[in-house]
Amino acid sequence: MPEICRFLGIIITMYFKDHDPPHSHMRYGEHRASVAIASLELRTRKLPPRVLGLLTEWAELHRPKLMENWTTLATGGKFKRIAPLV
Repeated sequence: MPEICRFLGIIITMYFKDHDPPHSHMRYGEHRASVAIASLELRTRKLPPRVLGLLTEWAELHRPKLMENWTTLATGGKFKRIAPLV
């Protein structure tokens, strides 16, 4: 499971050839979540509100790069790291 980005204790990953719809996985301490790329909807579990806000802000800024990673991981297993939220 490639690590796409890490910032402020939030780790964003994607699985190779994962199921649709396109999404990414997040870890923050003991919290785990999955977020749909297109809608930024929290698909599984809950995150602390502040963490969810930071994650949403980051994902909005990098949505095209997240989709590119989703596609390249599905077809060739390649990905690019994405800059953290600063």
